[in-house]
Amino acid sequence: MSITAILFDCDGVLADSEGLVNALVAEELTARGWAMTADECRARFIGQTLPMMLPAIEARTGRVPPGWVEAIYGRVVDLLAEALEPVPGALEAVAAMQAAGYATAVGSNSSRAELAVKMRRLGLAGRLAGRVVSYQDVAAPKPAPDIWFECARRCAAAPGGCIVVEDSVLGLGSARAAGMRAIGFAAEGHDAAADALHRAGAVSVLRRLADLPAALGALAGRG
Repeated sequence: MSITAILFDCDGVLADSEGLVNALVAEELTARGWAMTADECRARFIGQTLPMMLPAIEARTGRVPPGWVEAIYGRVVDLLAEALEPVPGALEAVAAMQAAGYATAVGSNSSRAELAVKMRRLGLAGRLAGRVVSYQDVAAPKPAPDIWFECARRCAAAPGGCIVVEDSVLGLGSARAAGMRAIGFAAEGHDAAADALHRAGAVSVLRRLADLPAALGALAGRG
């Protein structure tokens, strides 16, 4: 089936948010008695929502107080509004996909509030209006396929015609569960992540988002 839509994960693909958010969450967990660095937090929880993380957190630290998750989300939104930057090449990649005639959307395990801030901060709110899907918009977050099905619906695209760009094994698995091909993204220097994406079934793994058009061309050439 021909490619008609490009669906982007947000954190680590478009938004260079993972370092910021993982540092904040690691700080909170350390304060609760689970000592953790930002890198350890990323490795342990990449791609997960806070509610998905909660059982593991409470198993190590005991029950969190009422409103803890909401308070963390509030701190994350404030931090992103102040300090978020795009992944190098991300804005150009979205513009190139749209210029080439592909429908584009974003699917993320972030909350609606986080995504709204990220899109505004990155200058993508207008470009992607109505095609930004949060886990709160569907029945189940990644690794379920629901987010990608909703992205495809908003792009008026069949799942088989969608290509997902993902940086996590969890997200890549959700794309494959939706019947979509997935291109992995792991920036230079993240060789272990690139290997993991290859093993998880990525059709290719980019080290630079500038290489996305070429990767799509190679897929189209395969038929």
